[in-house]
Amino acid sequence: MKGLLIVSGLGILAMMAEIFKFKKLLFPLVLLGILGAYVANFMEWNSGFSIAVFDNMIAFDKVALAFSGVILATAFFWFIMANDYFEDMPTVVDHFSLVLFALTGALMLTAFKNMTTLFLGIEIMSIPLYVLAASKKKDVKSNEAGFKYLIMGSFASGFLLFGIALVYGATGSFDLMEIRAKISEMGSGMPSFFYAGIIMMLIAMLFKVSAAPFHFWAPDVYQGSPTVITALMSTVVKTAAFAAILRLFMIAFGGVSESWSMVLASVIALSLVIANFSAAVQTNVKRTLAFSSISHAAFMLMVVLANLRSNATLDALLYYSLAYSIGSIAAFGIIYNVTKNGDETFDSFNGLGKRNPLMAACMVVAMLSLAGIPITAGFFAKYFVFTTMIGTGYKWLLILAILTSAVGVYYYFKVIIAMYFKQATTEEPVTIELSQKVVMILTTLFTLALGAVPGFVAEMFKF
Repeated sequence: MKGLLIVSGLGILAMMAEIFKFKKLLFPLVLLGILGAYVANFMEWNSGFSIAVFDNMIAFDKVALAFSGVILATAFFWFIMANDYFEDMPTVVDHFSLVLFALTGALMLTAFKNMTTLFLGIEIMSIPLYVLAASKKKDVKSNEAGFKYLIMGSFASGFLLFGIALVYGATGSFDLMEIRAKISEMGSGMPSFFYAGIIMMLIAMLFKVSAAPFHFWAPDVYQGSPTVITALMSTVVKTAAFAAILRLFMIAFGGVSESWSMVLASVIALSLVIANFSAAVQTNVKRTLAFSSISHAAFMLMVVLANLRSNATLDALLYYSLAYSIGSIAAFGIIYNVTKNGDETFDSFNGLGKRNPLMAACMVVAMLSLAGIPITAGFFAKYFVFTTMIGTGYKWLLILAILTSAVGVYYYFKVIIAMYFKQATTEEPVTIELSQKVVMILTTLFTLALGAVPGFVAEMFKF
């Protein structure tokens, strides 16, 4: 709870920076604030902290604190990575405020206990991102990305609200625990429109994580948005959305999983096939990673589908979120620096192994992790997902996931091949700021460390 209050306070503080003339202090204040929020979260792990008047709306239990920790750690690295992007912006205060309020919404999604809070969290997170996606005002693609994100996000919000209304009509409550109790009491006697409400809410959340066939906005938005904003959407937003899906469908609707399991299984299968085969034919790196993110969303949805009421489910989703977020921050940070000349094709990476050996080595680790190659965090992330699925009736999804992951290796290795086996068009070295170099090295080491001691890290999340 304290972490949420600190981050929302930072957003308000950022809006005052222009009035009280402390814009230059804003960046270090934000970093210190996020560190403070992380420490506050850590201190609440065993002791807990709550505000009584909020307890029926939002509560930071250990699951919420764990997901919040992943989000705050990712945000800390992201702010350092995006430092020079903010320096170039004349409206730096506005951008800081928008990102911090998006982060506030993300933290709310990890801890909601009421569907009203769910909707508020999604909107607080999404609305700033609509603006940030279109923040390159003179770039037509950025304007298009913001417009598409706004339209599709609004469409998803409509589905969510309609679904919430139907669920409320059937249960008489917005509270997750009361809904769960009503389902337990009524059993198969729930009205048919209740199940329609669940499916509509599922569709809305699948829009948010860009799972197929609700993914059409993602490649265009990821490609058109500024690279650092794409990194934010790919990491913080996805982690928050999956924390919300886990809480919604395992706590509130877990008792009627038979009504949504086959729909979710079909979505996962479509996402694995469409995402990987579409990514394999792309020439734009950001667009490739957009399709890649859809594939990773499918893996995380498999954890929800497994519906195991044990630590294994929570461990798997937390570990996957952390591994994917850290790998994506490293990858997008490098892409941001390599593509500053405007060329976002794979050719922009030609010869990077000679032009900046350290950057190329870090990119190799990021690509191997995202591809799920052993000794990296990405490999064990997928392994933990498979262990949750192995005892279910969806073993065919495991086979499909393994086969489509082989396709994924192809397009991740396209970047590696370009860096080391293709001739660069220029011998000019690729420069990178010291702060971004530190983030690049730390995220790379973290990815390797997560892969080296996966059991130790997973044990940290046992409740």
